[in-house]
Amino acid sequence: MAQYVSRLVNIVPVELSFCNTAQSFLQSGFWGSFKARFGWNARGFLVDWGELGQTPLMVIRRRLVPGCSFAYIPWGPELPENFPAGDDERNQALVDIADNLHHLLPQDTAFVRFDIPWFSTDAPPAIHKPLRRAGADVQPPDTALIDLTADENAILSGMKSKTRYNIKLAAKKGVVVKRVDEEGLPAFYSLLKTTAKRDGMAIHGVNYYETLFSHCENYLDASGHPDNRRGDLELGLYLAEHEGDLLAGIVTLFRGKDAVYLYGASADCKRNLMAPYLLQWAAMSYAKSRGCAVYDLFGIPPNEDPKHPMSGLYRFKTGFGGTVVHRPGSWDYAYKPLFRTLFVAAETARRKARSLRKLRKK
Repeated sequence: MAQYVSRLVNIVPVELSFCNTAQSFLQSGFWGSFKARFGWNARGFLVDWGELGQTPLMVIRRRLVPGCSFAYIPWGPELPENFPAGDDERNQALVDIADNLHHLLPQDTAFVRFDIPWFSTDAPPAIHKPLRRAGADVQPPDTALIDLTADENAILSGMKSKTRYNIKLAAKKGVVVKRVDEEGLPAFYSLLKTTAKRDGMAIHGVNYYETLFSHCENYLDASGHPDNRRGDLELGLYLAEHEGDLLAGIVTLFRGKDAVYLYGASADCKRNLMAPYLLQWAAMSYAKSRGCAVYDLFGIPPNEDPKHPMSGLYRFKTGFGGTVVHRPGSWDYAYKPLFRTLFVAAETARRKARSLRKLRKK
């Protein structure tokens, strides 16, 4: 095996707004400043890869207990386009970044957690020691990506026949989709509570979603960095109704060439009208019209396992076609192994308890 040659030259702190040049919204200064509204400390860094170029790195950190915190890098690091694609070099890049961040983070930082962004259409890329698997994934490692560069007929043709049928059925039966954005949040949150109770899932308080919309709107006016994608960040809330009944809603983020389906909810009534299918198609159509190239359905089970508590979600999302991709998930690099071990044991127990509740709801 060829010996790895370090590509990392240096990491230096920069203004958080510099991270708006990142490809993923989760690595953007926008997202970091939003999470700062909820107790996270967000910092921006520039990673110098020498002749390969420079990339932004957004790191958020929060306290676990007094005297102990952890750092989190959502869908990062982003590597230069010409970075070697081998697992060994990419793994070492994670170690190099964690080592170089150590002196830039507070001394009470117990570990740094990576939600690794690179993916495969086969098995997830391999990650090895000294990084260790987290007790629970923060971001969904598996998703379906819809190519929006084709014309609408081709996109529809790429869907499963049942999905196309359900989209047409909802429209034929008189389901109406409206884009309402922040004005529709009270109605959407009511649906979200219904969905959480039905499916045994955890949700944020309504203030979280209100803050996300207000922060998105205000951020476009407040950020002054020349590479901040000014005017190219948009959050849309769509609701589906039928004869006065609210049936379903989704929240989608539009940024650059990407559209990401963030949140969805549905009522218990009139589920036979297939409103969620028409909602997704409305968001995809708008994303295509504004120049997005990819619609990310943002989270599915790793495979079509009927025993999985979210097997219905897999069938729903993969019905829209596209490409199923697999990321490695969340991995930790420990600065203080004992603290990290205790934290992982606790989150593993929480994850198992949540899965059990979902199975009981199924």
